[in-house]
Amino acid sequence: MRAISLTLIIICASFSGCIAEDGFLPEERGIPGGLALACLQSDQFTSLKVHVLYEDGYQPIADDLLKTRLVESCDKPDGVEIVMKKVDFNHGETWDADDVRSKRWSLGDDAMNGDVLNWYFLFPAGKYSDSSVLGVAVDASTVALFKDSIEESENLIRRPSAEEIERAVTIHEAGHLLGLVNLVYQSPVDHEDPDHPGHSSNSESVMYWAIESAEVSNVLSGSLPDEFDSDDKADMSGMADGSIEVTSQVWR
Repeated sequence: MRAISLTLIIICASFSGCIAEDGFLPEERGIPGGLALACLQSDQFTSLKVHVLYEDGYQPIADDLLKTRLVESCDKPDGVEIVMKKVDFNHGETWDADDVRSKRWSLGDDAMNGDVLNWYFLFPAGKYSDSSVLGVAVDASTVALFKDSIEESENLIRRPSAEEIERAVTIHEAGHLLGLVNLVYQSPVDHEDPDHPGHSSNSESVMYWAIESAEVSNVLSGSLPDEFDSDDKADMSGMADGSIEVTSQVWR
């Protein structure tokens, strides 16, 4: 089993931080996981385009890994494309879920466009209103990662490094868009952490939730997972083939 640093805790400071529940925009924009089947299946959308919007100086480092994980997980015969775009979010230092949604929908297009599914990953300057939150999923197609907080979560010996943390958080938030864990379905396997809904109890899953701690100085060593585990993958396969019932899908 991989050693898990307490830094992993800060992937999400709380369930409400990692998966925003407050003030959702109109239902067609959905909840995290609301476009899971649109990605996992290909009968409606044959390609996935991930739009990465980043502020100057905040270019992400996990775009190749994100593409790899989505290709592994989603049925997209016409491919998965990552589109990088530098933008000026013209926003202050503090963000909340409504801010993220507002910027994504003012700068981006519809999530569903013909046979193309569009997701948006925002990398703004500044921090979430709870500064211990490194990433947040705010609707069915939108997440944001806060590199200022990610950089601050790195300890002096860089174990794990800010780059490792960013990779883990990026895939973690993609997992929430894919409906993990139990956001829009109920897994036949008991692998959800009972104290932290929406997260895995397996420390080797990128969807893992550990004990909360904002004291990054206590982190001495460890490595962070950046892959879905076998239970996560089985859940996605079951959703895709219809053996697991999926709810709250905005395109059906």
